[in-house]
Amino acid sequence: MITRPVPAPATEALAPTDTFPRRHIGPDEAEVQEMLRTLGYASLEELIAATVPEGIRLHRELRLPEPRGEHELLDDLHEMAARNEVFRSFIGMGYHDCITPPVIQRNVLENPGWYTQYTPYQAEIAQGRLEALLNFQTMVADLTALPLANASLLDEATAAAEAMGMCHNLARDHGRRGFFVAEDCHPQTIAVVRTRAQPLGIEVHVGPADSADALGQDLFGILVQYPTTDGRIVDYAALAERAHAGGALFAVAADLLALTLLRAPGEFGADICVGSSQRFGVPLGFGGPHAAFLSTRDENKRQIPGRLVGVSKDRHGHPALRLALQTREQHIRRDKATSNICTAQVLLAVMASMYAVCARARGRRTSSRRHARAGSTSATTATDRWASASTRRPWRRTCGACGTRSPWAGRWTSPSTTCWRTRARSTRCRSRGPAPTSSTRSSIGTIRSTRCSATSIACRRATSRSRPR
Repeated sequence: MITRPVPAPATEALAPTDTFPRRHIGPDEAEVQEMLRTLGYASLEELIAATVPEGIRLHRELRLPEPRGEHELLDDLHEMAARNEVFRSFIGMGYHDCITPPVIQRNVLENPGWYTQYTPYQAEIAQGRLEALLNFQTMVADLTALPLANASLLDEATAAAEAMGMCHNLARDHGRRGFFVAEDCHPQTIAVVRTRAQPLGIEVHVGPADSADALGQDLFGILVQYPTTDGRIVDYAALAERAHAGGALFAVAADLLALTLLRAPGEFGADICVGSSQRFGVPLGFGGPHAAFLSTRDENKRQIPGRLVGVSKDRHGHPALRLALQTREQHIRRDKATSNICTAQVLLAVMASMYAVCARARGRRTSSRRHARAGSTSATTATDRWASASTRRPWRRTCGACGTRSPWAGRWTSPSTTCWRTRARSTRCRSRGPAPTSSTRSSIGTIRSTRCSATSIACRRATSRSRPR
């Protein structure tokens, strides 16, 4: 039997008592003997001899130092970490340092009730987590002007590869094999897209965005970066129109914070929008992890990868949240699956959604302008000019059916929408997408509203607008 070294009797009194085996190895000696008697063995050595083949056993003790206590080990780790030299990062390319509000750091990032969460499969005990993810979906759908967003993906590059696969599935009937990636996309995005395309037999074309030719290059999709990896703001409306005229889908990898000022991708013709929510209060973390997002049009909902939180009803008829449209390969046949992505960044998506609630629309716009000014005067001028264009979206919206005001800045192409309470009570609502557009639970500090009084089969879609106070 291989055991850890035992301290000598002379030093046993000084041995640490906060060792890890005592906390992490459950059975004590009496329980071990009881289990051995049940199995019919006199010792652990007999059990190992009967179960572990002789050829793979290590016939010596492990070369390990003396056991150390938890506090001693933490002190050594702090001393080691203090030797790191931390410099300001100028890498960019989708990674930007930001401030994590202390209220989010203390109550979410460092709270075991949040950081140990995974997929909320048991909806009856995960309504709070689902509501936080619903806020994330609402925020992404609002800023991208695409009505359907998932509950996060692994990172921006993976989300771009998922967008390519989604475009390929949507255009499968056309038999096209080409996918165009603008050369001013982030380099890690281009690399992951190329890697994912190889086993699928997809030919990836990389070049200037204006050189994309849907018919000449046999393209089923086009991906551009907005803003570009070097910070330029490009109007892609004409390119999106040419892509659609050539039978290709148009995908945009966007900066979520920049979308608080820039024209939304859904307004200039994007079919899919992907990106990272790292700038919404999530630390750099030496490159990750960070929660990515993917939003799309309602007609593409059967092909959206990842998880989707939707509003349903419980057995009492009250609005309740659950996972919807689960079309990954762990739920259905692999040949029918839309994606093999089965891991979301739940904690980081929750942090991003809480950051959006904490900062609110005006704070996010102020932060975005500050980043633009810090970049360069020319970038600020271009951003302000773009933000003040005639295509600027409304700031807020109010549900025409029940009067509930949304907490997010209005970002829809259509001037009309209804709140999620109205949509939950309507069986044939024509509002955009099956997912709710806002959450009204005061526990997360979003909005407080009265119970929706709309009882009609089809919601009224009149909307009143107002500028921010």
